[in-house]
Amino acid sequence: MRSLLLFVIGLLFGATGGFLAGGGIADAGMGHDHAGHTDTAHDHSQMIQWGSGPVPSLALSISADTMSGVNLHIATTNYAMTPEVVGEADQTGGGHAHVYINGEKIGRVYSDWVHLPTAVSGDTIRVTLNGNSHSGWMGPNGPFAAEIAVP
Repeated sequence: MRSLLLFVIGLLFGATGGFLAGGGIADAGMGHDHAGHTDTAHDHSQMIQWGSGPVPSLALSISADTMSGVNLHIATTNYAMTPEVVGEADQTGGGHAHVYINGEKIGRVYSDWVHLPTAVSGDTIRVTLNGNSHSGWMGPNGPFAAEIAVP
């Protein structure tokens, strides 16, 4: 009986620890990301409110790559890519970008150019500005994000 009780306790702690280490429900596919919309009528509790100072701007442009896919240029103002402090406390003024193709996150970016080898004509590319914690930055008009269609 004691072995069964210890087994159940171990199972409970193991499952709970795995759930917490894995990021909880959000990473299990049940979370909410901002890849597919720009509206502000929903909950932004996971977003970071931009502090004082000039707000960033974000513009995207695409050029065909001679080998595959496209090259995406991410032009920002009032925003610094800061890969050296990723995972640290969020600080107004910088972080990194997340890149999505057709609503699916493909990765994070720490510079103003990225090669997207799988992007094809008709795809929608979305870029969000994110803090060191990976949460998206939000200003008075909603998340700092931009979209562009691949020609």
